[in-house]
Amino acid sequence: MLLSHIPGMFTHPDTEWERIKDEHASPTHIYVAYIGLLALIGPICAFIATTQFGWRIGDGELTKLTVVSALQLNVLTYIAIIVGVFGLGWMIDWMSKTYGSGHDEHAANGIALAAYSCTPLMLAGFVSLYPVPWVNMLVYLAAAAYAGYLMYHGLPHVLGIEEDRAFFFSGAILTIALVYLVTTRVGTVILWNMGFGPQFVYG
Repeated sequence: MLLSHIPGMFTHPDTEWERIKDEHASPTHIYVAYIGLLALIGPICAFIATTQFGWRIGDGELTKLTVVSALQLNVLTYIAIIVGVFGLGWMIDWMSKTYGSGHDEHAANGIALAAYSCTPLMLAGFVSLYPVPWVNMLVYLAAAAYAGYLMYHGLPHVLGIEEDRAFFFSGAILTIALVYLVTTRVGTVILWNMGFGPQFVYG
């Protein structure tokens, strides 16, 4: 089962990357049995927290989201995660030819690298149950840093790229991830203006 890779990503990532490479699961299998499940953590926890617990900024009043608003926003978040992992994985596979790795017909290696590297970010979704902005920010920053570490160390194992080239390749991957992040922010503004914005409940 693909979820069995989760502990290894934190305890012995190098060994786990070799297992993932040998496994060579199809993108469909990775999505159904791994990404599709882990990507639910953040949206579900955020839905519970924003509709049931709420949050305060400073001494301000308690703020919550309406159920309909939270449901819309978290469904869109789930879709963004799914699309983002696929896009990043596809780009990794496409760029890998430039850095000395063979092209995979179905981009399976690139998608696997993106999917398993994002494990810390998806597990960090549990912190959404504690809706304090600065706590969430610190946890997600730590998760993003470890995800970058996993990506860098996974490149030689999964794609067979030399370590000196892996450093530059991981920089290119980070650039693509940042572009996607900016794109989602712009998309968020557009969707909010189309009527999918948050609806708050105070007190």
